[in-house]
Formats: sequence, structure tokens, C-alpha cells
Amino acid sequence: MLNNQTTQKLHDMRLSALANEYRRQMASPDSTALSFEERFGMLVDAEWISRQNSRVKKLLHGAALRIPEACIEDIDYDPQRKLDRGYVVRLADCSWISEHRNLIITGATGTGKTWLACAFGNAACRQGFKVKYYRVNRLLTDLAIGRGDGSYNKLMLDIKKTDLLILDDWGMAVLDPVLGRDLLEVVEDRCGIKSTIIAGQLPVSDWHAVFEDSTVADAVLDRLVHNAHRLALCGPSKRRPNEHDEQNCAAGIGDLC
Repeated sequence: MLNNQTTQKLHDMRLSALANEYRRQMASPDSTALSFEERFGMLVDAEWISRQNSRVKKLLHGAALRIPEACIEDIDYDPQRKLDRGYVVRLADCSWISEHRNLIITGATGTGKTWLACAFGNAACRQGFKVKYYRVNRLLTDLAIGRGDGSYNKLMLDIKKTDLLILDDWGMAVLDPVLGRDLLEVVEDRCGIKSTIIAGQLPVSDWHAVFEDSTVADAVLDRLVHNAHRLALCGPSKRRPNEHDEQNCAAGIGDLC
């Protein structure tokens, strides 16, 4: 009876994992051979692991990754892609996020830019960072809507607080001065205090042409590029595994601009 009361109290205190481990120990004859410190450590571990898993699950849900199942462990290192495994592994520890640096992923269509960006987002969530994925056009649309319904400042604040912002499909359309300034506001708020992943087909050398306003272009590029790691994906399209993409890049990996 006392054991049942203890278990119920643990559930009432929202220590369900600890309660389940306590019940398991009480039902296992082998547990009697363990010391109090060992059994108590197992109880704490059970609750800690449960809470960590719940936190990661919540972070992944909030990240809204386009490919949530993408993960660093499943990266394809086919020689045609020219991905430096050691370089990717160093980036996978996410220390660059703690250092507030950026990551630029470029390559021809179908080479896996979005998948790789989501894999880094997944890794960041597993290490406790708050992540948010956006397609650039969708983000700019949300900001425009926010001006109309009064949610603009809240959206900007949420973006500013995000440890890792993933901007996918970069450079798909030329940005007029209004859209360019919106993007500059996002980048400016995060510069030096948060990290951003940019994924797009255009090489960095062509980014200036994405903005109609050259002054805005200079400001955005200065804040995104100067402290960024770079990954240039090569090889045939992953969507057409039996065909060769004529736009394969010749460059491999670069560290800083």
C-alpha cells in the first residue's frame, strides 16, 4: 500500500518517469542487490532522460522543419557531392551556433540543400537550441500580413529569439525595396547574437542581384556572409538519381568567406 501511495504522489508531482522506474524497481528482485545510491541514481536518470526527450520533441515540433526526419547521421557522402566528412562532423557539434556564426549551403537544384539544412536544424534541436524553418518567400509574406493584422512586432520578436533560423529557397525571386528592407530587419536583429542557415541555388557571388536596392543588398550580405561557414553541394540531382545535372559545381568546401 505504501508503495502505491508513493507512486501516486510522484505522478501528482508530474514525475511520471521516476514513478515508472520506481515501480519497475519494486517489481524486480534484482534491484535488492543494488545500493540506495545506485537505485536513486537510476530513478533520477529515468526522469532526466524523459524530460530531455520531451524537450527535444517540443523543439522539433516548434522548428517546423520541412524534412523533420533528416539527421546528420544519415548524410550521403557520395564522392560526387564533394562533402568533407570531417568538416561536416565539426559543424554537427553546433558550436558555431553558440558562437553566433552562420552557415551557407549552396548547390544546384536537387542536390540536397534543404535536406542538409534540416539535418543541421535537427541536430541543433537535439542539443537544446530553439530552431525555426522558413522558406524566404513565406517569411516575407508572413511579415507583410503581420503589418496588416498587428502581429508584425510579435513575429519579429519570435524570430529574434530563435537560436537558429533556417532560410530556405534563398534567391528564388528578386526582392523589391520593401521586401528587401523586411529581410534586412530580420538579419539585423540577429546579427552577432543568433545564427542563420541560408540554403539556395545561387552562389554567394550572385546574391547582390537578388535585391533591387543595392544599399540593402550590401547591408544584408555584410551581416550574413562575413562570419559564415560554407557548404557547396555538388553531384547529380538527388531527385533524378540516374541523371547528371549539367549545373554541377566545381567548388567543394569553404570555411570562411
